[in-house]
Amino acid sequence: MEVLTLFTTETPYREPLPVKGWQFGSPRKRSLAVVGSMRGNELQQTYICARLIQRLEKIEAAGELDGDCGILVIPCVNQFSMNVKRRFWAADNTDINRMFPGYEGGETTQRIAARLFQVVQDYTYGVQLASFYLPGDFLPHVRIMETGYQRSEEATAFGLPYLILRTPQPYDTTTLNYNLQVWNTQAFSLYTKETDGVDDESAQEAVSSVLRFLYAKGLSHSQDYSAGCATTLFREVSLHTVLSTYGGLLMRRCEPGDTVERGALLAEILDPCTCEVKERLRSDCRGQVFFAHKTQLICGHEVAFRVLPDDRA
Repeated sequence: MEVLTLFTTETPYREPLPVKGWQFGSPRKRSLAVVGSMRGNELQQTYICARLIQRLEKIEAAGELDGDCGILVIPCVNQFSMNVKRRFWAADNTDINRMFPGYEGGETTQRIAARLFQVVQDYTYGVQLASFYLPGDFLPHVRIMETGYQRSEEATAFGLPYLILRTPQPYDTTTLNYNLQVWNTQAFSLYTKETDGVDDESAQEAVSSVLRFLYAKGLSHSQDYSAGCATTLFREVSLHTVLSTYGGLLMRRCEPGDTVERGALLAEILDPCTCEVKERLRSDCRGQVFFAHKTQLICGHEVAFRVLPDDRA
């Protein structure tokens, strides 16, 4: 194992912050790059990388990494925002994951994206530990952009229960996942239950999924990971979205993974001042709760739940 300073980021009113990577295997090989948090609230993503580094260090010390592989783990790209507890770049509230492939002559987040992309773009496989644009809890899954370059069958090697294929929207074309794909890296985004807190169980599941992937691709000979499962593939558009009509206190009555019938009560929205029930959110299909809004306050016309229907296409 070697700890590398990949590049530094300039920050206002303090010294530049180094972005570090942990290199395993051959430094001349570019097999797998794992990118952790690019947003300041992605504590779970940084934690997953830290746990992965621990496991890879033991695997490498035992001589169980393939001699022809090189693995790079980057736990945190945005320490500045994490230090001041801001989700986006604290100086101008821009999102690094909307700046790829980056521009070295541009604003700070464009320069960070350009330097990060230069580091990871030539790897055979790329894994981003991602978070959703809305605060909420997911069922663990892997997500791929349908760029025309993707090989969906590769993702089954993670052994996670679900694989989502996403048709890119215009705003997706500036994400790391999309740009890795079009620059000939097979890119995957892994989602776990938490983002701004640590959930050790789902973090360990994510670590095991990466180790399963390494073993399946012949990059590691270690089988020191939990058993995976068969992967169900579906397109993101098949998820049924439940929107709130009113704003207020969201009181969830079900959790991700729960099986619900058509018409089942998912949550109640209460008036914050009187606790009057302003709205009851119900499922419009039979299926499994896949995503649930997390923060207690919810606005009107916001995604509250996503349900994976039993009769999905």
